[in-house]
Amino acid sequence: KWYGVILEVSADKLGLPETGIMDVLNVKSDPLLIGSLRGQDGYFPAYHMNKTHWNSIILDGSVPDKDIRRMIGESYDLTKGKKK
Repeated sequence: KWYGVILEVSADKLGLPETGIMDVLNVKSDPLLIGSLRGQDGYFPAYHMNKTHWNSIILDGSVPDKDIRRMIGESYDLTKGKKK
């Protein structure tokens, strides 16, 4: 399994008015938090993923590095398999 992916995405695919390619990180998020995250700058419904459980974070500096690292950790925790 994977818990994050960095993609180059056309800005219009994220619903942005500008043109060009954006670097984004897709991470899995708690569905209870997704709505509040998407109300903040830099967060969007995940490009090319299940939009109920995944977010795209634009890697342009609008989301602080500490928040990105936290989101990566949360995504890892949400995707890791259960021990048998």
